[in-house]
Amino acid sequence: MTAGPARLRRTAALLLLAAAFQAGPAHAQPQAQTQVKALNDPKPVITWGSSADHLGDGVADRGYRLIVHTSVAGSDLRIRLSNAFGDRPVTFDNVWAGVQQAGAALVPGSNRRLTFGGERSVTIPAGAVAYSDPLSGKLPAATNLVVSIHTPDAAGPATGHGMAMQTSYATQGDHTGEEGATAWTNSIGSWYYLDAVSVRPSAGTGAVVTLGDSITDGWASTSDLNRRWPDYLARRLQRSDTAVKGVANEGISGNKVLADGAGQSALNRLQRDVLSHPGVRTVFLFEGVNDIKAHTGVTAQDMIAGYREIIDRAHAAGKCVVGATVGPFKGWSEWDPAAEALRQEVNQFIRDSGEFDAVTDFDHILRSPYDQERILPFFDGGDHLHPNDKGMAAMADAVDLKSLDCAK
Repeated sequence: MTAGPARLRRTAALLLLAAAFQAGPAHAQPQAQTQVKALNDPKPVITWGSSADHLGDGVADRGYRLIVHTSVAGSDLRIRLSNAFGDRPVTFDNVWAGVQQAGAALVPGSNRRLTFGGERSVTIPAGAVAYSDPLSGKLPAATNLVVSIHTPDAAGPATGHGMAMQTSYATQGDHTGEEGATAWTNSIGSWYYLDAVSVRPSAGTGAVVTLGDSITDGWASTSDLNRRWPDYLARRLQRSDTAVKGVANEGISGNKVLADGAGQSALNRLQRDVLSHPGVRTVFLFEGVNDIKAHTGVTAQDMIAGYREIIDRAHAAGKCVVGATVGPFKGWSEWDPAAEALRQEVNQFIRDSGEFDAVTDFDHILRSPYDQERILPFFDGGDHLHPNDKGMAAMADAVDLKSLDCAK
């Protein structure tokens, strides 16, 4: 049986990518050429991101093979490892990056060692992060990148992202340099220690960070198919003529704007999860339903004060802020008329205050025309709060792409 055109194209792309990942170091250039190149070099831009949180306890001599889906294409790949929630230093003695072939297996020849300050090992203090050195070669958009890490001494609180909606793999011992899947028999649904990937795209390219809760995190979307609404948004951006191409998904299931709980609040994690990333032009804020439905005494004025602080801090950092209205959730166990009244008041501020640089009306997109307090059944993931794949796609389609490419 012969391969179809789509399969042939995919195979060719993987072979080209493997060749790029095998590229050797660049030769030294004359000083004048180096100076010109430095002036024209594009700046790094985040191509994948995930919010850090406390993720159980670290395990010594543990390897993780983490599958992440990139957004914007570029060269000089760098990763960020995080020990944000650790209470002691953690060492990574082997870190490799390659391209997924299937499952835990990599495209042959694509796996390459990452270094940190020229060294293969890095020790990250408690509460800190570490960036790898740039890896030569080009990484296409929408690639299933595989980052394999090994820590010989992890203990105490581990840092990672719990609900990945993506299958990754773990093993005991160091098998990071292996491209086969034999040792990687333990499937996991979380990302450990890795919280960002950046590349150098074409000059003038930027990124948007989606700051949110479980809807942004992708709950009720199909696992392993990248059908969260930020994924659909990334695909739209790749096809568009906008300069914003990178998308970082900084959603945490259960997260709130005002209070810590399921992860640190949006206010408390804004710097680490959003403003610290390279190339960010715009913050897309879609959060508030967990504050509203928790019935903790939070008022509309409390929510508005939280939104204003995020707007002010993002503006001070030179970022634009797009606000999204809170979607309907009637039928969810915590819904009642009081929560609905609060949601309507909050949404009125988001729509009409003029304090956001732009607004996307997710409430309007998701609600049923027959009962505007409920999610449209066609978009309902089954619990009357979280959209399914079709709802996720509709959300992404509702975003005005030009609103993501503003400047402060």
